[in-house]
Amino acid sequence: MPLPDDLTSLVLRTDFGDDGARDAVRAALDAAGEYPHATYVSELRFAGVGVQTLMDEEAAVDEDAQIIHIFPADAATMKDPGHPLLAVDLSDEPGRTFRLPAQWFPDVSANLSIATMDCADFADAADGSGVFRGFDEG
Repeated sequence: MPLPDDLTSLVLRTDFGDDGARDAVRAALDAAGEYPHATYVSELRFAGVGVQTLMDEEAAVDEDAQIIHIFPADAATMKDPGHPLLAVDLSDEPGRTFRLPAQWFPDVSANLSIATMDCADFADAADGSGVFRGFDEG
């Protein structure tokens, strides 16, 4: 997939049903940290795409241009008040996913971007519904 120059935690819009919801998701993600942590891509060709399509597209890209994770903003992201993005591993365990509420986006995206942690670390810590809600310190 063609990528923007800045690959800081790529948030890919896949649901185009409600621009107001898209704006709310973006506002929630940008407000979650001290500064914006996302690069937003909103292209209609990604409307409704699933994890397998994203993996296939990434596999077709030159290895030097591949990304290791992506955050689709899908229908569930748009409808849920916590705006949980779908985090998708495209490298170590391609296709492994977990949900990520907006409040956790800065921490997760920063750790993934600098490779101090990988998608499996967060997916393993997700609750029974597949949502990462932080690490249990107790």
